[in-house]
Amino acid sequence: MAKTVKVFDLEGKPVAKIKLPPIFETPIRPDVIKRAVLAIQSARFQPQGRDPMAGKRTTAESRGVGLGIARIPRIKGPRGTGAFAPGTVGGRLAHPPTPEKKIVKKIPKKEKRLALFSAIAATASKEMVVSRGHAVEGIPQIPLVVTDELEGLKKAKEVEEVLIKLGVLADLYRVRESVKVRAGKGKLRGRKIKQAVGPLIVVAEDKGIGKAARNMPGVEIVPVKSLNAEVLAPGTHPGRLTIWTASAIEALDKIYCRGEEA
Repeated sequence: MAKTVKVFDLEGKPVAKIKLPPIFETPIRPDVIKRAVLAIQSARFQPQGRDPMAGKRTTAESRGVGLGIARIPRIKGPRGTGAFAPGTVGGRLAHPPTPEKKIVKKIPKKEKRLALFSAIAATASKEMVVSRGHAVEGIPQIPLVVTDELEGLKKAKEVEEVLIKLGVLADLYRVRESVKVRAGKGKLRGRKIKQAVGPLIVVAEDKGIGKAARNMPGVEIVPVKSLNAEVLAPGTHPGRLTIWTASAIEALDKIYCRGEEA
């Protein structure tokens, strides 16, 4: 039997009820979700390779035995600096990465679909959301369903006020307090700032909220048609705190459940 949940308005008060589609009853499979997320991430990796002649553009050769020195290749001249061999300054790599290596991981379509359904079902499990680290003390219900007025908000201040009234304030503070600056090489490689992942807002149609909430730390806006395992389970961990609009729930039923029956 389909589960019925409350629909809240922008003031945080229940105004209606809605039935969750059967997709929310899918068994939660963390192993399948992890495979799907890694498959998505692997498509973004940049293949690495080395110049086949790197470290080999030299006339260095070994001087042989009987001289009381190592037999590594050395450049010509009195200095006898080592070259060409692995382990020498400016020498070649022993086993360099090759651009031909297949780094994209693929999974079957049915498994990818199961991972999506399972990740959606995990957003309706309070135990999974709490175990992922989200602060849910003031949230009246999981999954949290809101009226379609949420999609039309135009200002960041309006979005923040609505999230506070819906009890998501504690999770927003958790994200803001988690921000830290990396030390070392990570700072130089485009990963200077590290922070926790906050709530996900799923809408049927972006009527302005995407622009209004784009600078809110940890908050992400996704149309229901663009859902995938990675946005629902960042870092391969299912149970992201998700806010659904009523239209998104209905669209979810049309896109996946009824389409599957057809």
